[in-house]
Amino acid sequence: MDTTELADRLAIAETLALYCRGIDRCDAEQLAAVFTPDALIDYGDGARPVTEVIPGLMAGLGAMRLTQHNISNTVMRISGTTARAETNCVALHLIPTPDSAIELVVGGRYLDTLEKRSGRWQIAERLYVMDWNRTAPATMALEGGLLDGLQRRGARGAADPAAAWWAAVGDT
Repeated sequence: MDTTELADRLAIAETLALYCRGIDRCDAEQLAAVFTPDALIDYGDGARPVTEVIPGLMAGLGAMRLTQHNISNTVMRISGTTARAETNCVALHLIPTPDSAIELVVGGRYLDTLEKRSGRWQIAERLYVMDWNRTAPATMALEGGLLDGLQRRGARGAADPAAAWWAAVGDT
């Protein structure tokens, strides 16, 4: 593996991580930046343009208390300015209900075709494969015992503590 391929692999991994960050913070601008402007996304309900998918994602995920997408085990093949990557993902969704909340945990894989445009790797096509899921009443606790000292909480958008932390170094 030469240094160019190594750099491309790291850049693709960063693109995939930024997808998770954008989706979990409900940051439509950041989410759009990981996709090519003409990208097609198919979460299992048919391929649609990224410009149609992101507003629906923001509405659906924005209604949730939180989400956390964790990616791992990426296998990628790079050929010039195109690449394919298969990435495992386990995502927690905390969905409010009138009485409390439901935890939906979904395990699956992203099958991505990426393109390097203007020196940046972006997702040009995404197919999502769901492998398993689990739904249960939420068990998350925010107080009591050791939790009493953990008062910094994740949030959506600019309300998340990482927003100010990154802004201090000029990155968002």
